Amino acid sequence: MSTPKPQFKIRLKKGDTVVVRAGKYKGKTGKVTATHPTQNKVTVEGINIVKKHQKPSQQHAQGGIIEITKPIWVSKVSIVEPTGKAASRIGYKFDKEGNKVRVFKKTGKEIK
Repeated sequence: MSTPKPQFKIRLKKGDTVVVRAGKYKGKTGKVTATHPTQNKVTVEGINIVKKHQKPSQQHAQGGIIEITKPIWVSKVSIVEPTGKAASRIGYKFDKEGNKVRVFKKTGKEIK
């Protein structure tokens, strides 16, 4: 029997605007299109684009070289604060109703 893959706690969610803090795409921003908790990675639109040689198939009848977006390590990105346009970390607090909400660590404001 195989062991289950570990699930990492990713605080980012689909639709969050993030900035890349390390690597080839440092300083670029984009929206998170998918999270991959078992790999500890996120897919960000316009970041980590690679060219793939595709054989002709049903989806790509012509085949050829296509560009696809690959996941990037979650440690290399951080959420962008809309007011200051600066990178921030994510924390958690409880609101008046007792619901757990995400907040920016820099300002303490709630993440919408």
